[in-house]
Amino acid sequence: MDFRVFVEPQQGASYSDQLAVAQAAESLGFSAFFRSDHYLAMSGDGQPGPTDSWVTLAGIARETSSIRLGTLVTSATFRHPGPLAISVAQVDEMSGGRVEFGIGTGWFEKEHLAYAIPFPSLRERFALLTEQLELITGLWTCPVGETFDYAGAHYAVNDSPALPKPVQRPCPPIIIGGSGAKRTPRLASTFADEFNVPFAPRDAIKTQFERVREAVDSVGRAADSMTYSAAFVVCAGRHEAEIAQRAGAIGREVDELRSNSPLAGTPAEIVDRLGPYAELGLQRVYLQLLDLSDLEHLQLFADEVQRQL
Repeated sequence: MDFRVFVEPQQGASYSDQLAVAQAAESLGFSAFFRSDHYLAMSGDGQPGPTDSWVTLAGIARETSSIRLGTLVTSATFRHPGPLAISVAQVDEMSGGRVEFGIGTGWFEKEHLAYAIPFPSLRERFALLTEQLELITGLWTCPVGETFDYAGAHYAVNDSPALPKPVQRPCPPIIIGGSGAKRTPRLASTFADEFNVPFAPRDAIKTQFERVREAVDSVGRAADSMTYSAAFVVCAGRHEAEIAQRAGAIGREVDELRSNSPLAGTPAEIVDRLGPYAELGLQRVYLQLLDLSDLEHLQLFADEVQRQL
């Protein structure tokens, strides 16, 4: 099982805070450092304020050497697809080909209102996401020396040189996730290298993985061409007092965390609780680390859980 570190900087984290976590994750053998793409805290004051995901990852790309970097997930409402394709390709080059591109519809209306970002209906946001995937992958995969054109209901591209190209060819791995029953699996089967279910019960993960497997099969893809992942909040401790201390630091209750996340408890407990998820075909786990100052938390998980799995 592959383990990755995932942070929510909009809740209150500077670039330096995120860099420290990324460098610790790299030194401890986690395969990737991912961050959310949000501009507004869901709770608290969010001090010192938001950091842009792709600006942040560009900086981290130059201060790390091996860990993979990405978003879970970039909001299709935040950026025009042409400049976004350029930004992601550039960070891929800056990192030496370590970028992974998670993208979704966007959902948090309040942050759109706070930063003058249009927030259309879910139907339109899904249409925007679909066209962005078509357009961005088209720009990245267009042969060098040729031009790219695209005509959609929301975006049009005319005679684009389709540059720059990402280092990874044909393009960086694409991650799509969510719980939608029809459109989401269909979109994932067309574009995604990885499918992620965030913060969901085991039964819901099982159902969604099955939907995506059916969609992958229906388009004639090999079953092993999709990686299946999930994200859970992490709250590990050597004993109950340490677990309670970490839960308190993020404003959560131990019993609630244990009921909602297999990554809450002692290392032995976490290893046991991940077993049934592995049976579902879960291959990759994102540790939502909410206290970015607690790097010893990552050390414990790497030493006592990751080592076993």
